[in-house]
Formats: sequence, C-alpha cells, structure tokens
Amino acid sequence: MEEKTPKANATISPRDAQWREQLRREKSAKERSAIARAQMPQLDPAYRITTMSAEVNQGLDRDRAVVEATRCLDCPDPGCVTGCPVGINIPGFIKNIERGDFHQAAMTLKETSALPAVCGRVCPQEKQCESKCIYNKMKKAPVAIGWLERFAADCEQAAQHDDAAEAPAAGNGRKIAVVGSGPAGLSFAGEMSRRGYKVTVFEALHEIGGVLKYGIPEFRLPNSVVEKEIDSLRSAGVEFETDVVIGKTYSCDDLLSMGFEAMFVASGAGLPRFMGIPGENLIGVMSSNEYLTRINLMGAGREDRPTPVLRGKHVAVVGGGNTAMDSVRTALRMGAEDAAIIYRRSEAEMPARVEEVHHAKEEGVKFMTLYNPVEYLSDENGRVCAMRLQRMELGEPDASGRRSPVPVEGAIEEIPVDLVVVSVGVSPNPLVPSSVDGLEVTRRGTIAVDENTLQSSIPVIYAGGDIVRGGATVILAMGDGRRAAAAMDEMLKNKS
Repeated sequence: MEEKTPKANATISPRDAQWREQLRREKSAKERSAIARAQMPQLDPAYRITTMSAEVNQGLDRDRAVVEATRCLDCPDPGCVTGCPVGINIPGFIKNIERGDFHQAAMTLKETSALPAVCGRVCPQEKQCESKCIYNKMKKAPVAIGWLERFAADCEQAAQHDDAAEAPAAGNGRKIAVVGSGPAGLSFAGEMSRRGYKVTVFEALHEIGGVLKYGIPEFRLPNSVVEKEIDSLRSAGVEFETDVVIGKTYSCDDLLSMGFEAMFVASGAGLPRFMGIPGENLIGVMSSNEYLTRINLMGAGREDRPTPVLRGKHVAVVGGGNTAMDSVRTALRMGAEDAAIIYRRSEAEMPARVEEVHHAKEEGVKFMTLYNPVEYLSDENGRVCAMRLQRMELGEPDASGRRSPVPVEGAIEEIPVDLVVVSVGVSPNPLVPSSVDGLEVTRRGTIAVDENTLQSSIPVIYAGGDIVRGGATVILAMGDGRRAAAAMDEMLKNKS
C-alpha cells in the first residue's frame, strides 16, 4: 500500500503514527539487509608464508566498517548478545560504528571485555555471536561482528585517547592474587580492578600474556596488540610479576600470608598429550606446545635469538584444531617444503575455525583426513624419517550423534616426514592443584569448581579457563574470569 501524505492541518492518530513508524522500519530493514557482507582484506598467500610477523587479516577500513555496521538491524531482542560468553552489548558498539563514533564503540566493548582487540581476531564468532544473528534465519551472511570488534579496538589503540585506558578505580584496600596471565587471568584482573581491588598477577614465564603470547602466532595475533591490551590493564592499576611459579616460588599459603585475601587460579592447560604409539620419543617428534612456544615466545628462527628449534622440510601435524592449524602454517613459514595435516576424522568434524582451514589451504597445506598415525620410523641417527598411517572411516553415530572413526582393515600407508608436531590436546597444569592441600580436583586433573561461581573446595580459591575446562577458547576463558570476579566480589563483601 502506498503511503499517503496527510494534509498540513490534519491530525495523525497514534495508530497511524505507529503504522508509519513500522513502515519506516520495514523499509530500513529491507535496505540494510540488501547490503552484502564486507570482505576482509588479506595478504597474498605467496607473500605471507615468507614472514612470521605479518598479520594475514588486514582489518576493515573505515568505509567498509561503517557500511558493515549499517547492516545491523538493531533487533529488539538481539540473539547475538546471548551468544557472547562475556555478554558484550553488540548492537550498542555496532551502532556507534555506524554513527562514526569509534571511540564510544570501543568504550562500549570495554564495559564487558578486557581484550576486545584480541577477541576480534581469535574468537570463533561464527560459532558464538554471529551464529545467533537474525540474518541466519534469513539465509544471509551474518553481520561481521568479530571484524567490527577488531576495527573499533584497533581504532582506539591507534588513537591513544587519554581515557582509552580505564583510570584506576577508587581502592578498597583489599588485595587479590591471580595465578596466570592468560585470557582468563587478564579478564578477571580487569574486572576486580574496576571493583576497587588491588590486583597482582603472577606469571611463571618471562612475558605476560600466557597462551596469547606462546600459543598463537603473530600472523594471527600480533604481540603488539596483546601488549597494548596489557598496558590498558596496567593503567587501570593491575600489577604484574613475571618468573614467579606458584607452587614453587610461592605457595598459595604464602600468598595468603602476604595479605592477599583470595586468589583466582588461571594457570591453563600447558601439559601436552601424546598418542602412546611407537616412535613418539624419536628426534623430530614434538608437541605443538613446545614447537609454538619456542617460536612464538622465545623467537626461535630469528637472527637475534639463540633459541634452537628443529626445521623440517617434510612436516606433518597431527590434529584438527586451531593449534594444529597454527603449527602447520608456522612450519611453512619456518621453511618447510611441504606440510600436511593428519586428522582421523573428516574435514566436516574438524574443530578448527573455518577461516583457519581456508587460510591453511590457501598457503598450500595438504589435508590428509581420515588418517591416523600408528607408528613413527627412524633413520640411522634416531631421527624420525617416516610415519605409518591407518586409513579410517566414519562408523555409526554414537549416543551424541557423532560418528566415530574406525580403522579400515589392512589399509596402512607410509609417508616420509622429518618433523612431526603432535597437536591432539592438552591437559591441565598439575602444579597448583598438587601443591594445595584439600583442593578438590576432577578425574581429568582439572580444579573442581561450582559451575556458577567458579569457587573451589577452598572458599578463598576460585579458578577458571583451561585449568577448569581442560582446553577451550579465549572468549570462554574470559567469560570465566568475569563470572569469577563477580562471585568473589560478592563473597568478600559478605565476609566483610
């Protein structure tokens, strides 16, 4: 029905006004939904595999970001927020980008996220916030929430506003300790600092950042981005101490005697797993944890760093997660002539982000799915020279509906390799749990906590991230930090 223009002196009834507003919104929504999703500029694959530090995704420019933000329909009940583990006000920050107020967009992000520039790069938005976008029901590409988050955070870091870093809150004189400076620990520290607590983060390694530094390569997450996020926490009053191993340098009792009223354990899951097959102790077979730590944190391969690391020409990475993708793409940048992913399920079951799989394929990685290693073979010097693979097929679905891989009888193949990186999962760091008498742990070695408050069996000890989950995403760890901070704050207030 065509909208009629009323006469100058005509009175518009409330019902007509509501109808006109509905028409305006429907027209606006139709126009917005007709806009194609923005495309992320990327470095050319042939160039990017020659450098370890060049970030593959180049970020949205101002024009692309504003147009992409315009696609947001500003739903009255936004599903994207429910899909975010830290509950970011997603429509709020996106609408600020649409208006061109990038600073306010960043401030909206920082209300709930301590690490927006990190999350915009490495969080699996396609499985979380973007999976809840209303565009999915319309059979259209969801709003690029992650790319917009990165854009707003990067603009803020580049602008260096005086109020970009939160000023220290009014102190309440109470001290809190954090064990580990990964995403869970940093998120918790930021939250407690905002609530007025004096927070000290103890890190076992020589640099702050945890898995953000040692586990994720700079071509996905530059260290400079992580450092700026940490500097923001420092400005808010958070203190950091490196080279301190809780459980060795200090015990948890030591921390309590030093005046810390409570502590949050976020020591991660840095214990690598292996498969228990013949040849795993050969030279040239290592965990992804060791491989990435030597290169990412310790600078192996750089002329100014003496850290040794094996360089393979024919590299195989066992696993199908994001860490496996990071490892195989790193191997290419370290000079491998060919690099392959060995995964016992099909590509459809791979837990890695679709974007990471796509980037790996662009860079020349070979994907050998439905294969499982059964033995590593050595040369006369005790170094791995080949691996035997069992061909697999997907069996009948189990109770959860997932099809488990089963061996194809007699289907064994052998391929040459001179470096194997095993990336089949990690286990929790046992140092803290084993050093605290009375701390309850699960059969998996994780710290047992209340699922709502994240409080452990010892009331003044809370825990979150991989030391509780066993291995999860950055954003889930950050969500643990936020929940634990709220619960600990409530506990301490009631105690006082």
